[in-house]
Amino acid sequence: MKQHIIGWVSLIIGIFVLAACTQNEEENNLIYTYNFSETGQKINIVHAHTLYEQYIEKAKDDESGRLALYKETVIEPVYEACFEDAEFIHMAKPILNTAPKHFMELEKMTSEMAERQDELNAFIQEALKKSMALLPSESDISVCLFPSSDMSLSMFAAGAGKIIIPYNRHYTDEYIKVGVAHEYHHSTWAEQHLSDWMTVLDNLIFEGKAVMFEKLVYPAHEIREIYEDYNQELWEQIEPDLNKVSLERSMEILYGGGEFPYLYGYSEGYKMIRAFLEANPSLTPAEWTAVSSEEVIEKGKYFEYYK
Repeated sequence: MKQHIIGWVSLIIGIFVLAACTQNEEENNLIYTYNFSETGQKINIVHAHTLYEQYIEKAKDDESGRLALYKETVIEPVYEACFEDAEFIHMAKPILNTAPKHFMELEKMTSEMAERQDELNAFIQEALKKSMALLPSESDISVCLFPSSDMSLSMFAAGAGKIIIPYNRHYTDEYIKVGVAHEYHHSTWAEQHLSDWMTVLDNLIFEGKAVMFEKLVYPAHEIREIYEDYNQELWEQIEPDLNKVSLERSMEILYGGGEFPYLYGYSEGYKMIRAFLEANPSLTPAEWTAVSSEEVIEKGKYFEYYK
């Protein structure tokens, strides 16, 4: 099945990339804009590092006023493109409501991002082209890069068409490409399938679908571990909570820590959608993205792995 899927994926991506004539336009140092002629979508790559020099210079001598200064000099100029009307705005709280410090590290990241700006643009364009070939969307897309000294922050989709990259020194070229593909899936899901509430199971499968998608877009790249064993002891700790509507419990399971391995919930969610696709190999990414959690479990018979 894997060879069949990868072969089909490669063909579709190749056709799309050749057919999609892009027109690139450098609006200014802050926003790089281009259009996909195939879809008419406008893509903005927002380089927020260009705003940090002024913030850092003033914030070093104004500890009490740093947050207000940060919001004025960095957040306000990019808020419309990166955060306005975002469905998952809670994900952005660490960026929106925390004044960056550790200025030496920020200056280093800002300098690195400036030097690599063209390269970063190319990585993001490649990842979006490949992703859009497999899973079309209609929203304009903003990918917003912020220099970060917080190593705990990872990429996230703030909502439909809003992908945020808190760029730190641990980001590799591979991680950027795969991460953009992952978050593009979340963005498209938010555009097309957003629901008012999500159970723990919904959140596991939400992430599992994005992991499956990133593997289709970049089958040769592995940026997260999949735990191939079916650990009964761990499963017994999460099974009673699967139907609960609890973001807190979802995050505990997804990110791991404590009794759970690192990113345990991502691995379980991926194995759930993998089991479903093994039973339904002809579905396209658009089709399986739309499938409900209940159908994923029922047709993939995932719970039987733990009997």
